[in-house]
Amino acid sequence: MSTHKRIDVSKVGDVTVVKFVDKKILDEAGIQELGAELFSLIERDNRRSIVLNFDNVDFLSSAALGKLITLDRKVKSAQGRLKMCHIRPEILEVFQITKLNKVFDIRGEEAEAISAF
Repeated sequence: MSTHKRIDVSKVGDVTVVKFVDKKILDEAGIQELGAELFSLIERDNRRSIVLNFDNVDFLSSAALGKLITLDRKVKSAQGRLKMCHIRPEILEVFQITKLNKVFDIRGEEAEAISAF
């Protein structure tokens, strides 16, 4: 297990739970680093069941959304599944406007997301 700067990773059974360290995911360098850390979960650590918990996130840039879309593709191509939870109403609205709520499996609570596997 490597140490991550942008995410906090834990395991619940076979499910990897990822919590974001940053409240605002905005700056390009931070988003690149976040993407690399998320992608390494699949590419290096071979994780297949991932829950992204947005409990700590107040704001997400469009570039960050792009990383999430890429992550979703990587997970699916590795025959894995990705779920999201604890998304604030303001961020959920962006997901709905961009129709990403149809792409991602979004749940209310972490326990609900975990049990959905």
